[in-house]
Amino acid sequence: MAFSFHPRILGLDVGSRTIGLAVSDPLGITAQGLDTIRRKNKRADLGKLAEIIREYDVSEIVVGYPLRLSGAEGTQSEKMQLFAEELRKHFKLPVHLWDERLTSSQANRILREADLSIKKRAGAVDRMAAVLILQSWMEAREWTRGQLT
Repeated sequence: MAFSFHPRILGLDVGSRTIGLAVSDPLGITAQGLDTIRRKNKRADLGKLAEIIREYDVSEIVVGYPLRLSGAEGTQSEKMQLFAEELRKHFKLPVHLWDERLTSSQANRILREADLSIKKRAGAVDRMAAVLILQSWMEAREWTRGQLT
């Protein structure tokens, strides 16, 4: 049986101090966490993302889109729209915004259940949130494709 390799997808959980990262596996089935980027400035952040995009041959990007629990947009949503537009212009790749409501609390719960110390959990929560964002986006896309065939 031959495996077909999918273009890799990069998932981002963007915060003011860090960017959590996840990338799809070569088969396009699972999201795997990468080291979190400590934000410095726009040029440094884009440079680090460029390295990751090259290393993993990324073909599209999914950015967590922070909506209020009601589903309404807020100031953070606007910031992510601008960030996504910046990524589109800079990398010339498709960038998707994906509802990230509850991913950080879900990531914290998963890491708590894994019995990680608070210090280790703080370092892993951005990466886990990025994994959850990317995984849910990939699953929704597969479900949609299944509906279309």
